[in-house]
Amino acid sequence: MIDINLIRTNPDLVKENIKKKFQDQKLGYVDDVLSLDEQIRKLKKEGDSLRASRNSLSQQIGLLMREKKIEEANDIKAQVVKNNQRIVEIEEEEAKLAVDLKRYMMSIPNIIADDVPIGEDDSKNVQRLTIGEAKKATFEIPYHADILESLSGLDLDSARRTSGNGFYYLTGDIARLHSAIISYARDFMIDRGFTYCIPPFMIRSDVVTGVMSFDEMENMMYKIEGEDLYLIGTSEHSMIGRFKDTIVKEEDLPICLTSYSPCFRKEVGAHGIEERGIYRVHQFEKQEMIVICKPEESMDWYNKMWQISSDFFKSLDIPHEVMECCSGDLADLKVKSCDLNAWSPRQNRYFGELGSCSNLSDAQARRLGIRFKTEKGTTYAHTLNNTVVAPPRMLIAFLENNLNADGSVNIPKALQNYMGGKTKIEPKK
Repeated sequence: MIDINLIRTNPDLVKENIKKKFQDQKLGYVDDVLSLDEQIRKLKKEGDSLRASRNSLSQQIGLLMREKKIEEANDIKAQVVKNNQRIVEIEEEEAKLAVDLKRYMMSIPNIIADDVPIGEDDSKNVQRLTIGEAKKATFEIPYHADILESLSGLDLDSARRTSGNGFYYLTGDIARLHSAIISYARDFMIDRGFTYCIPPFMIRSDVVTGVMSFDEMENMMYKIEGEDLYLIGTSEHSMIGRFKDTIVKEEDLPICLTSYSPCFRKEVGAHGIEERGIYRVHQFEKQEMIVICKPEESMDWYNKMWQISSDFFKSLDIPHEVMECCSGDLADLKVKSCDLNAWSPRQNRYFGELGSCSNLSDAQARRLGIRFKTEKGTTYAHTLNNTVVAPPRMLIAFLENNLNADGSVNIPKALQNYMGGKTKIEPKK
């Protein structure tokens, strides 16, 4: 949510930003906000005037009663009652208008960074950097589900019977590899100075609407029936929500946290759920990082955070690219975002979002009331989030880049201690 003062002072800038995000249907929201804001301010002014008048009249009543001027006092009492009735009407009207104002404010996208490429959708994203040698395969690489099944590591049929499409069983060495990657990611982030957390896996609706847009909420979140609780789609939601309605000490910034959680997503949309693999599923696990910092530090942290993810994948010998998200591919709360996509030897191209790094400036902080205290008072903090690793999707890149012609899979040195010293996973005969 952007600062309403920006809409008051520079509505054209806000409208131009909406156009850059190709959301012209929202252009009228700016004028709606201005109109509602004006009505609310007029009502507030009238209410303040009536309250001041009420206080003055109450003092007059006291004087008149002491002077035994009962009739005059009763006339003024009648006026006070009338004023009170109007104050109640004003407060009710203000409350209704405030609901409408908030709805429009929460639908207007955040102001994107000046260097964000302009484009309608992810086809217009821009490659900024490639890391690692993108090797071409010297033998035919099977589809990832076939690789996993050859290693006795994946059971989709049983998952369909128990849970439906979009779920899976990982077994044996693959299940161990999955856990090894998560454990290594945890220790990797701790070594970078981040504090490790395990958050609640369910959050209330006021936290959900504080961390994401309405469209994202509708397409992603599972609601617990009969409860004001949602299953988290990423631990970022719960981790940022931890600071709801808090004032952080300036000396405690930046707050750098890394969190583990299972994640649950409806995955509503054109892409759908993958039936034969584990690329797009309803349930997965993830190691995340979040930073809460001063506004002037957020872009530096944005660059540090995606670089940390890049270093993580370098340590596992997975070639990848850094892809800058264009304006139309940015969620409404984001100022700037980039994806890390893995090299796919099977497809001979970069494919598969290993993770996404995002700077949301003060959008989440405004919604949730996350502030920090300075010498001049309190101001909203900036929030950032980034995926460290999200198996099982990352397993696809791992398998393709570490597969041998005989069907075995090499285990990089960084993971061997987490795999009991194993250097390879062998196919089952």
